[in-house]
Amino acid sequence: MREIVHIQAGQCGNQIGSKFWEICADEHGLDPKGYYNGSSDLQLERINVYFNEAGSDKGNVRYVPRAVLVDLEPGTMDAIRAGPIGELFKPDNFAFGEATAREKQDRR
Repeated sequence: MREIVHIQAGQCGNQIGSKFWEICADEHGLDPKGYYNGSSDLQLERINVYFNEAGSDKGNVRYVPRAVLVDLEPGTMDAIRAGPIGELFKPDNFAFGEATAREKQDRR
């Protein structure tokens, strides 16, 4: 079976990727926290292509996206974490830096 690592970069990539994960989770019957609430065994048939099992809670397996979210500024990442699927990701899925004062000055 294939396993895909999804890489999202920059504000646009992360906004599009966020919608992708929202749709993908819905198609596989996952709730916003990554627990299966679907109605068909077909939803779990190829779930390991995009998701990893990340443990369980009371017998329910939690699935997390196999993804890396990258941006130079944390604003987009903060918006994803605060959004409807923010709890779907593990904290180590996020990689971001902070623009230096010089870079901020050059943008003006």
